[in-house]
Amino acid sequence: MKIATVCGMGFGTSMMLAMQVRQIVADEGIQASVDPVDLASFKSMHADIVIAPRDMEHQVSGGSAKHVVLVDNLVDRDEVSRKVLDLIRSLPS
Repeated sequence: MKIATVCGMGFGTSMMLAMQVRQIVADEGIQASVDPVDLASFKSMHADIVIAPRDMEHQVSGGSAKHVVLVDNLVDRDEVSRKVLDLIRSLPS
């Protein structure tokens, strides 16, 4: 499974989300590559799941990712974990 965390420049927000998501999937024993990317790179890449701040909804919706997770509070690990794991668990094996 390929997961992209996205922000405008690919440094701050996407890096923070990537670190959280890597730990979340590792804790659950889920095999996934998690890559922080900037918006321009995201538009030309393939990802199974994209995770981004809610204010980027229009930029990431309809892109190459099959599934989008929008996060309201980037520092709320519980929110990130719940949304990411709910989506992953809903996917066919």
